[in-house]
Amino acid sequence: MQEENMHFIQLNSKIYRNIQIYLDKVMQKYELSSGTYPYLFILEKNEGISQNKISQKTGNDKAMSARTITKLIELDYMYKKEDERDSRAYRLYLTTKAKAIMPKIHEEIHALVSLITDDLSQEEKLITISSLKKIFNITQGLRE
Repeated sequence: MQEENMHFIQLNSKIYRNIQIYLDKVMQKYELSSGTYPYLFILEKNEGISQNKISQKTGNDKAMSARTITKLIELDYMYKKEDERDSRAYRLYLTTKAKAIMPKIHEEIHALVSLITDDLSQEEKLITISSLKKIFNITQGLRE
């Protein structure tokens, strides 16, 4: 059983890394990486959120988020606007350029998921997603 537990952790790490490598290649044409596109997805659903909130949603620390947001601003995918109620805070928004590529990025992600789940039945996909959600929820508590 101990060996299976290690195998479980190793598989998760390897799957994560393989997906990152693949996404880095695919996202390169948009000058994005596996670490930057999630910010666009979050902002797409939550325009006007603060930098702190986007850090929480990505699960990245504030310094990492600040670097990523700066890069996305430099690439003209995102802009920030001073918060009207708190001049120390900023609200984040997608640019027209970002909005134009979002459907393409969604297609890339959909294609990846289809590729890696192609050999799974619909039932296996549902079980996998359900299991991963449970594991994710438990691991969220480990961060705190």
